[in-house]
Amino acid sequence: MTHTTDAEAAVHPLLAPARLGVLDLPNHLVMAPLTRNRAAADGTPTPLMATYYAQRASAGLIIAEASTPNAAGQTYPNITAIHTPSHVAGWRRVTEAVRAAGGGPMFLQLQHGGRVGHPATSGVTPLSPSPLPLPETIFTPDGHRPAVVPREMSAHDIRATVADFASAARNALDAGFEGVEVHSANGHLLHQFLAGNTNRRTDGHGGSVAGRIRFVREVVEAVAAAIGPQRVGVRISPRGTVNGIEETDTDVLYPALVEALGGSGLAYLHLVHADPADPLFGRIRALWPGTLMANPLLPELTAQAIGTASARLLAQGADLIALGRPFLANPDLVRRLALGAPLNPVRDRYLMYTGGATGYTDYPALDDQPSSSSIVALDGPRVA
Repeated sequence: MTHTTDAEAAVHPLLAPARLGVLDLPNHLVMAPLTRNRAAADGTPTPLMATYYAQRASAGLIIAEASTPNAAGQTYPNITAIHTPSHVAGWRRVTEAVRAAGGGPMFLQLQHGGRVGHPATSGVTPLSPSPLPLPETIFTPDGHRPAVVPREMSAHDIRATVADFASAARNALDAGFEGVEVHSANGHLLHQFLAGNTNRRTDGHGGSVAGRIRFVREVVEAVAAAIGPQRVGVRISPRGTVNGIEETDTDVLYPALVEALGGSGLAYLHLVHADPADPLFGRIRALWPGTLMANPLLPELTAQAIGTASARLLAQGADLIALGRPFLANPDLVRRLALGAPLNPVRDRYLMYTGGATGYTDYPALDDQPSSSSIVALDGPRVA
């Protein structure tokens, strides 16, 4: 495991060692889950993916990309999964590669797309709390196609999906992960249950705030019972509008959800696009008794922007900082921040999802490119 020197830690608290439950982390930087569409057609992680994650092994914690707990949960082509022996074996190659590179702990994000899916991709009709289609086209193996009307989940579907999440969590541990993150954000299935515009149910899983948070609570409780709550994180995105989500009661909904989950002894709560100026951030911090992981919305991809945004979040009670695109473009991000070195820019967005090594494993580390004379420390002058 790569450790940070005292001098580097003095540059910024991000670089100091951290603790997550029973896990020691070499720093406060978390690699956020990033869908990259590099899996095999059946969802099995590829050797190229093992290289990609091993390159980024210096992150304090890696949360590997969204993996589906069953076939109905698949969103797009070449998305990873974790519900067959092949998936487990593929992910085990990834976790072994990261450990061989000196990496720290890894969690796997569990994601069910709900209505964000298509029969041309998964072979089955997508499921959702209510039969309301995604209000946009969706990418399939045949290109962009109109979204289909999802099938409203029956009571049996709900129970089966909860069980599939628990099984997927056990599979993740078998694959060498220390834990899992339950994805309840960004307009996917669990978020669809939370939002009133996608959940029009009139049974116990809809209507009131208590009804709309019920499915998330059931999934999290089942996963925690399967592998232990200290191995489970949850990701949420209050005020998020991705994938057609419209929240009209965010300031009531999320405090209720956080309170419902707060006594479970979970590893962490992961807040997407966290804004310390938003009063809701302070309410969530006050209500959540454990580790709060915050994902800042960065105005630009620079060491200074990361340092400034992270310092504000840490000062307001965040415990860990999750970064997505900075890790995507900079396999040695931790070292670059320690040195205040310039960051690689993210290339063409198309390369994020096109497959292959280009725009994936070919981002250069500092040792692979000319040195720059314009090095600025992460947060003030570098400590020698």
